Amino acid sequence: MSAEPDGPEDRLRRFATIWSRAVFPATSTSLTRPEFEELLLPLARRLSEALRARTYDAAEGRAVGAALVEAHCTEPEALSRALDCVDAYLVLYCGGDGRQEDLRARAARLQSAMAAGYAEALRQRTLAEQEAIARAALEAQGAVARALHATEARFRAVFEGAAIGIGIADLEGNILQVNGALLRMFGVTEHTMLARCVTEWTHPEDAPQVWRLYEELVRAEREHYHTEKAFHRPDGTVLWTNLTVSLLRDADGNPQYQLALMEDTTERRLLNLRLRYEATHDALTGLPNRTLFFERLEKALAAGEGQRFGLCYLDLDGFKAINDSLGHAAGDRLLVEVADRLQSCATAPGEMVARLGGDEFVALTTGPDTESEVDDLADRIMNALVTPVRIDGRELLVRGSIGIVEGPAGERGPAEVLRSADITMYRAKSAGGNRYEVADAEADARAITRHGLTTALPAALDRGEFFIEYQPLVHLGDGTVRGAEALVRWLHPQHGVLGPDRFIPLAERTGLIVPLGRWVLEQSVRQAREWQRRHGGTGPLRVNVNLSPCQLTHPGLVQDTVEILERAGLAPDALCLEVTESALIGADDDLLKPLRRLSEMGIDIALDDFGTGYSNLANLRRLPVRVLKLDRSFTQGMQQFPADPVDLKIVEGIVSLAHSLDLAVTVEGVETGAQAEQLRILGCDTAQGWYYARPGPPERLHELALVDATG
Repeated sequence: MSAEPDGPEDRLRRFATIWSRAVFPATSTSLTRPEFEELLLPLARRLSEALRARTYDAAEGRAVGAALVEAHCTEPEALSRALDCVDAYLVLYCGGDGRQEDLRARAARLQSAMAAGYAEALRQRTLAEQEAIARAALEAQGAVARALHATEARFRAVFEGAAIGIGIADLEGNILQVNGALLRMFGVTEHTMLARCVTEWTHPEDAPQVWRLYEELVRAEREHYHTEKAFHRPDGTVLWTNLTVSLLRDADGNPQYQLALMEDTTERRLLNLRLRYEATHDALTGLPNRTLFFERLEKALAAGEGQRFGLCYLDLDGFKAINDSLGHAAGDRLLVEVADRLQSCATAPGEMVARLGGDEFVALTTGPDTESEVDDLADRIMNALVTPVRIDGRELLVRGSIGIVEGPAGERGPAEVLRSADITMYRAKSAGGNRYEVADAEADARAITRHGLTTALPAALDRGEFFIEYQPLVHLGDGTVRGAEALVRWLHPQHGVLGPDRFIPLAERTGLIVPLGRWVLEQSVRQAREWQRRHGGTGPLRVNVNLSPCQLTHPGLVQDTVEILERAGLAPDALCLEVTESALIGADDDLLKPLRRLSEMGIDIALDDFGTGYSNLANLRRLPVRVLKLDRSFTQGMQQFPADPVDLKIVEGIVSLAHSLDLAVTVEGVETGAQAEQLRILGCDTAQGWYYARPGPPERLHELALVDATG
């Protein structure tokens, strides 16, 4: 086997070579095979560029098909060989790095366009021949009066030797003469054909205007017409033709005969139908694909008043795990089985199932009463997936999440409907999967807003739209302000000020939490140094900064923290890094190593939201923490006096345990004086909450600290 071509031009040349070798034996050209290859090279380049173009242009494929006719590739096998070559090698040699599924779909559409262009060029060439034949026939008839014997011989040669079917009938439709090509098309004898009448050749596929044009012609209201028409053959098959009918007049100009010229297009039509099927159906499952589904959905949404639609968007749960563990072959067999089950669920009129790609399927139902029908369809789909699928001796459980969208036709477009179904499906998946949810406009709006915030996050950090507010940490013993927790906010241009609960989860999913967290740490450390400067250096005014799980695993955490402290000139003991308890559940030594290094430097580590992660209290001994921050849920029962005794016992036990381990205790969510007093009695060290101050600008903390110092 030869070496693989190095560059795109070499691959293009290789494709042209394969193409020329396949098609050259079926051509009528005087060129040599290498010359014919040079002729095909620019056509191959046009196909390659059309395959990789941003938008599909059918004109390129049609132009290539027409060029094949101009190159005398008109033998019966020429088009078939050319299309087979494009199907097998175009994506392989000219596809580049694009997605194979998209490239093969584009290649199938190009084949269809090539066939259409080839057919149109061949038709134009045939029409030219037809006109020449017609003129020859007229000339022959006109010459009968002058030289009957010579004209008759010439006419008969043209009539019988033509490759297309020719028939002559009178104006009543009685067939007078036919040539051999026409008899072969219909598969009948001349005697049978001459016993027929043109008006008997009706077919259910006839276009509405066919017989209107015929009546106009026999009434001499038009000279000719051209149409595509089907005919019944005696063996039960259908003959498709390009039909041209012309009116023949005598020497005085009076209508006398009608002349029919027929080109057999049956095979070309079947080829177009096959290409159309392949372009609109999924190759693996045989279901309609995204293209055909959108056509049906557009039609359903454009239906008249009183019509509705229902859409079920299905995504298999855990399908990636099956592919990864059992291989893609097993995954494909699973998809085929799921497709068969879905197909059996959508058998009623107005229902269809399609595969959008991967493990995503859609089921569509239409009609006046889809409100109940779409729920029934979703139930049938869920029930169809209950039975395990047996593959290679294994029984695989199939689960799926479905998003349902239902509504009246004419209100929304296909893209909006599918987006709503996709959002709803992911809502079902987030709720645990193996269920279906119905679309909700408010939920859709929230999802769209989350997506908008996600895409806007990177630019927001660059534009400086984030700012920090500080909530004071108050010592419960003497009421002094010992520090503050830094809380980041987002000043969004459209949504106003957003709290961290609106964008921190999004930043964690996108990885932006690392640069955002570094920025928060830089700003907070710089602010803590400014507080110390304004206090005259009398003891550190600490700042607490939250660390996300993503930051914990970032390799530059320790180095970044050290550099930020050194640049600001802040001592490590003035910084406390807060880590949620849930982030450290089951943490191994690799995860704890950076926290231990930071703790050894003098930076305090606080275990945030303590009591919500169900962790083993014995794990506190191996965690490098110095502060426990009790979750606000422990203070909710202390808003009134006397407090809930159960809550008091729990907090008392945690405080006792923490102090025995030399850990300080901070309590969040203190909103009343009763809570503050109870927590002081229980021995908690510091607290924060709206009772003391809401989060605010850094200047406010300085004022509070001064009041405490002077009070």
